[in-house]
Amino acid sequence: MSRAKGPKARRAAPTSTRPPAGEASGAASLVARIPKLAAAGLVVLVALIALALALPRMRNSGSGKGVDVEILEGDDDARIAERLAAAGVIEHPRFFSLYLTMVGGSHARPGKHLLADDLSASEVLHRLRRSGDAAQVKVTIPEGFNRFDIARRLEEKRVCEARAFLEATLSPALLGELGLGATAEGWLFPATYSLPADADAREVVRTLVQTGKGRIDRLLRESSNAAGTLQTQLGFGPAEIVALASIVEKEAVVDDERPLIASVFLNRLREPTATAGKLQADPTAMYGCFAQVPPTKGCAAWLAAGAGKPSAEIQHEADNRWSTYTHAGLPPTPIANPGEKSIQAVLTPAVTRYFYFVAKGGGRHAFSEKLEEHDRNVKAH
Repeated sequence: MSRAKGPKARRAAPTSTRPPAGEASGAASLVARIPKLAAAGLVVLVALIALALALPRMRNSGSGKGVDVEILEGDDDARIAERLAAAGVIEHPRFFSLYLTMVGGSHARPGKHLLADDLSASEVLHRLRRSGDAAQVKVTIPEGFNRFDIARRLEEKRVCEARAFLEATLSPALLGELGLGATAEGWLFPATYSLPADADAREVVRTLVQTGKGRIDRLLRESSNAAGTLQTQLGFGPAEIVALASIVEKEAVVDDERPLIASVFLNRLREPTATAGKLQADPTAMYGCFAQVPPTKGCAAWLAAGAGKPSAEIQHEADNRWSTYTHAGLPPTPIANPGEKSIQAVLTPAVTRYFYFVAKGGGRHAFSEKLEEHDRNVKAH
């Protein structure tokens, strides 16, 4: 018996999961490009890191010549970069501006900055900020330097501007903070310091005075009995001791004569009949020519002539407030910054009856008790 054959049963077509040909091609292309994109991104990242590392070390190709740049209040970073480029401190203001952006801005302190034409970008930034991170400069301040001498040396060493330093030594606010009177003169202790380049002048004064107060306080503690005697006999406190020590420092050349010279001045103060209480020290009159503003007539002429050997006119000019020829007692302020040996000489002077001394050559002096003997020594030397 034959079975009727019907139409053939159709199998269901399998569902395809493959994307259209165009999409498959794009995806494959993207997958193929991933390594290249990653490599390109890595190159960019490496370049940015290299730039970040290189910009701070970017150094101007100068010879080390000092360059002064005035930064004004309100100058933005773009203007600061222009000023630096115009002065020859930087060669690529755009790169420097980019560096400033990377570090969050310059935060530059207004005022004159003591820069140079061979600094790296980071060194320029440290100086602009006066952050204390600038390169350190070794500065030696010898015994007997006054604040005018120190100001010149600091500017020569590119530590701070001389004018700014001198202003800081007379700043009432700073002096009040440091516990001083009318001036920092006498307390700017002679020593070798490591100071930041292009520093804030007030910070430099703080450093020198804090060193000075520490050293002087120690000497006074170690010779407390002698300091007490000076207080009882002459009303001397630390300021007066430093003032007299500054005169000894300027008069003495050899160490063994410091106590002798101190004894002469103390004898004149204790027994004023010999010289009417006048110390008659040439360096005091000379200092007045620099410190007194405006200078007296005699001082103006002496300064114009080159400030050489002190003339009789400046020694005996009554208007010169520092002249100890015309004014009895100590000058209004110290006239220099004494070292430890001169301070110690005032605290423990030689016991003598000397009232006079005169230079006799070789850094030494002839000492005498009587004016007649002194006059003979003057003629002899």
